[in-house]
Amino acid sequence: MAIARRSTICLLGFVQSSAEGSARGDYLCRLRPMRMTHSLVQVAMVLLAAPGQRHWGYELGKLAGVRSGVLYPMLTRMLEEGWLTDGWEDPTTIHGRPPRRYYELTNEGRRELGGLLIRARSDVRFQHLRTGWAQ
Repeated sequence: MAIARRSTICLLGFVQSSAEGSARGDYLCRLRPMRMTHSLVQVAMVLLAAPGQRHWGYELGKLAGVRSGVLYPMLTRMLEEGWLTDGWEDPTTIHGRPPRRYYELTNEGRRELGGLLIRARSDVRFQHLRTGWAQ
Protein backbone atom coordinates (compact mmCIF):
# COMPACT_ATOMS: atom_id res chain seq x y z
CA MET A 1 0.00 0.00 0.00
CA ALA A 2 1.39 3.45 -0.87
CA ILE A 3 0.48 6.78 0.70
CA ALA A 4 1.40 10.03 -1.05
CA ARG A 5 2.35 13.12 0.97
CA ARG A 6 3.64 16.14 -0.91
CA SER A 7 6.10 14.63 -3.36
CA THR A 8 7.08 11.77 -1.06
CA ILE A 9 5.64 8.29 -1.41
CA CYS A 10 5.58 6.19 1.72
CA LEU A 11 5.23 2.44 1.65
CA LEU A 12 3.45 0.49 4.34
CA GLY A 13 5.41 -2.65 5.16
CA PHE A 14 4.32 -5.36 7.54
CA VAL A 15 6.75 -6.69 10.10
CA GLN A 16 6.12 -10.11 11.63
CA SER A 17 6.95 -10.13 15.32
CA SER A 18 8.36 -13.51 16.34
CA ALA A 19 7.57 -13.10 20.06
CA GLU A 20 3.90 -12.15 19.75
CA GLY A 21 3.20 -13.85 16.43
CA SER A 22 1.33 -10.77 15.19
CA ALA A 23 1.95 -8.51 12.24
CA ARG A 24 2.02 -4.72 12.51
CA GLY A 25 2.36 -2.09 9.82
CA ASP A 26 5.41 0.15 9.82
CA TYR A 27 5.77 3.12 7.51
CA LEU A 28 9.07 3.28 5.71
CA CYS A 29 9.16 7.10 5.78
CA ARG A 30 7.87 9.89 7.98
CA LEU A 31 4.34 11.18 7.55
CA ARG A 32 4.37 13.75 10.36
CA PRO A 33 5.74 17.25 9.89
CA MET A 34 8.40 18.43 12.31
CA ARG A 35 6.89 19.47 15.63
CA MET A 36 7.32 23.10 16.60
CA THR A 37 9.50 22.83 19.69
CA HIS A 38 11.57 25.42 21.55
CA SER A 39 14.73 23.85 20.18
CA LEU A 40 13.49 23.97 16.60
CA VAL A 41 12.40 27.61 16.94
CA GLN A 42 15.77 28.57 18.47
CA VAL A 43 17.72 26.81 15.69
CA ALA A 44 15.45 28.38 13.05
CA MET A 45 16.16 31.83 14.50
CA VAL A 46 19.92 31.27 14.24
CA LEU A 47 19.75 29.81 10.71
CA LEU A 48 17.51 32.62 9.43
CA ALA A 49 19.66 35.33 11.03
CA ALA A 50 22.28 34.51 8.35
CA PRO A 51 20.39 32.48 5.71
CA GLY A 52 23.09 32.52 3.03
CA GLN A 53 25.96 31.40 5.24
CA ARG A 54 27.41 28.04 6.15
CA HIS A 55 26.68 27.03 9.73
CA TRP A 56 28.75 24.57 11.77
CA GLY A 57 26.88 22.22 14.08
CA TYR A 58 28.84 23.30 17.15
CA GLU A 59 28.22 26.98 16.36
CA LEU A 60 24.48 26.37 15.86
CA GLY A 61 24.25 24.58 19.18
CA LYS A 62 26.03 27.35 21.06
CA LEU A 63 24.13 30.23 19.43
CA ALA A 64 20.74 28.51 19.75
CA GLY A 65 21.39 27.14 23.24
CA VAL A 66 20.52 23.60 22.13
CA ARG A 67 22.34 20.48 23.34
CA SER A 68 24.09 18.31 20.75
CA GLY A 69 21.84 15.31 21.55
CA VAL A 70 18.86 17.38 20.41
CA LEU A 71 20.58 19.40 17.68
CA TYR A 72 22.11 16.69 15.49
CA PRO A 73 18.95 14.56 15.14
CA MET A 74 17.10 17.80 14.28
CA LEU A 75 19.71 18.69 11.63
CA THR A 76 19.44 15.17 10.20
CA ARG A 77 15.66 15.54 9.96
CA MET A 78 16.04 18.95 8.27
CA LEU A 79 18.43 17.36 5.76
CA GLU A 80 15.89 14.59 5.06
CA GLU A 81 13.13 17.18 4.61
CA GLY A 82 15.28 19.10 2.10
CA TRP A 83 15.50 22.20 4.30
CA LEU A 84 19.30 21.99 4.54
CA THR A 85 22.23 20.82 2.48
CA ASP A 86 25.50 19.80 4.04
CA GLY A 87 29.13 19.40 3.18
CA TRP A 88 32.57 19.17 4.68
CA GLU A 89 35.24 21.75 5.16
CA ASP A 90 38.19 21.40 2.76
CA PRO A 91 40.77 19.38 4.75
CA THR A 92 43.69 20.97 2.85
CA THR A 93 42.86 24.40 4.31
CA ILE A 94 42.90 23.36 7.98
CA HIS A 95 45.67 22.18 10.30
CA GLY A 96 45.59 20.38 13.62
CA ARG A 97 41.92 19.38 13.67
CA PRO A 98 39.49 17.26 11.66
CA PRO A 99 37.29 18.93 9.02
CA ARG A 100 33.96 20.31 10.20
CA ARG A 101 30.61 19.50 8.67
CA TYR A 102 28.63 22.55 7.59
CA TYR A 103 24.94 23.10 6.94
CA GLU A 104 23.32 25.56 4.54
CA LEU A 105 19.65 26.52 4.21
CA THR A 106 17.88 25.64 0.97
CA ASN A 107 15.14 27.83 -0.51
CA GLU A 108 12.61 25.32 0.81
CA GLY A 109 14.25 25.54 4.25
CA ARG A 110 14.00 29.33 4.21
CA ARG A 111 10.32 29.07 3.33
CA GLU A 112 9.49 26.37 5.88
CA LEU A 113 11.50 27.81 8.77
CA GLY A 114 10.28 31.32 7.98
CA GLY A 115 6.70 30.07 8.16
CA LEU A 116 7.51 28.26 11.39
CA LEU A 117 8.80 31.50 12.95
CA ILE A 118 5.69 33.37 11.83
CA ARG A 119 3.52 30.74 13.55
CA ALA A 120 5.77 30.75 16.63
CA ARG A 121 5.40 34.54 17.04
CA SER A 122 1.69 34.15 17.71
CA ASP A 123 2.10 31.07 19.95
CA VAL A 124 2.16 31.86 23.68
CA ARG A 125 4.62 29.00 24.29
CA PHE A 126 7.31 31.03 22.51
CA GLN A 127 6.50 34.44 23.98
CA HIS A 128 9.77 34.59 25.92
CA LEU A 129 11.72 34.26 22.63
CA ARG A 130 10.03 37.25 20.99
CA THR A 131 12.60 39.78 22.16
CA GLY A 132 15.08 38.32 19.67
CA TRP A 133 12.75 38.75 16.67
CA ALA A 134 12.51 41.76 14.44
CA GLN A 135 9.01 43.19 14.32
